[in-house]
Amino acid sequence: MIAMLVSAAVAFLLAILLTPSVIRFLRKRNVGQFIQEEVEGHSHKHGTPTMGGVVILIAVLAGYFLSHIRVWSPTEGFDFTFRSFSGGGLLVVGAAVGMGLIGLLDDYLKVTRERNLGLNKRAKLAGQIAIAALFAWGAATLGVSTEIGFARSLGIDLGPFYPLWVLLMLTATANAVNITDGLDGLAAGSSSLVYGAFMIMLFWIFRNRDFYGDFTSQTLGADELAVVAAAFLGAALGFLWWNAAPAKVFMGDVGSQALGGGMAALALLSKTDLLLIVLGGLYVVETTAVILQIVGFRVFGKRVFRMAPIHHHFELLGWQETTIVIRFFILAGIGVALGLGLFYGDFIAGGGLQ
Repeated sequence: MIAMLVSAAVAFLLAILLTPSVIRFLRKRNVGQFIQEEVEGHSHKHGTPTMGGVVILIAVLAGYFLSHIRVWSPTEGFDFTFRSFSGGGLLVVGAAVGMGLIGLLDDYLKVTRERNLGLNKRAKLAGQIAIAALFAWGAATLGVSTEIGFARSLGIDLGPFYPLWVLLMLTATANAVNITDGLDGLAAGSSSLVYGAFMIMLFWIFRNRDFYGDFTSQTLGADELAVVAAAFLGAALGFLWWNAAPAKVFMGDVGSQALGGGMAALALLSKTDLLLIVLGGLYVVETTAVILQIVGFRVFGKRVFRMAPIHHHFELLGWQETTIVIRFFILAGIGVALGLGLFYGDFIAGGGLQ
């Protein structure tokens, strides 16, 4: 519990305190966001510093690593020790950093080319395949089951197809968070809700090892995964301080890809793969709207929405940006609450209270 609090607090404070310096650094080098002309009402955002998601990654790494330094404990008093890292925690951090680096390169190309076009699809997919392959290899090395799960393992073993599932989870979640990152504070605020849910669930798994199994709760380190989730929660909230409307900085693809990659990695290791669809219900809605828009236009020659992603559709209907963000936060909160309810309901139904 103390490690979780330290991880979240360090990440939160570092994100708040470091972001202003990063904003000044980006302004001096004219690293600003390119705004598409068809996005009405966003012209004033052109040139706002982007790639601020680097702060999120730095804060997560700092919170996670510093949480392993113990200077005091209730039983032993002041005792300076360094707690070892678990493979599971390093695997999640590695996935987030890897996806973040792909996003960073994408952002860099957009800024240097001064247009909303970064890595081509082949290059981005190649990078994502590499990250997924490394994650699958690391999971296999740790002995992680190749089964998929909802609130826990469903007993459906993917076997040799597990790396493909990892690729789908990582790319789908990272791209879904990236699609959602179109309004001030929307991606940072909604992702903090999801990471808060993961922190609660993983701590619950750790405290109920008899129900969830010793491997997930101890060997893999459910408590360690909870610490990682806490770091992401703190970093996202700290960044939101400066990213809330009117945003002083945007996270860019480096931030959205890292946040999405971290979510997928936590879901894969905690065997809550399919539950992520509920927890990240907002991202599902945003992504589905984009798919419907593409299918509607290419098949029927008509747009389903005035503009996709769907948050821009509501802007064109006359909704204020802050109104959309707050209402989407409500939707994100409902998804997280429902996901936590299903998670706990499975615990009760499975006899966890006996």
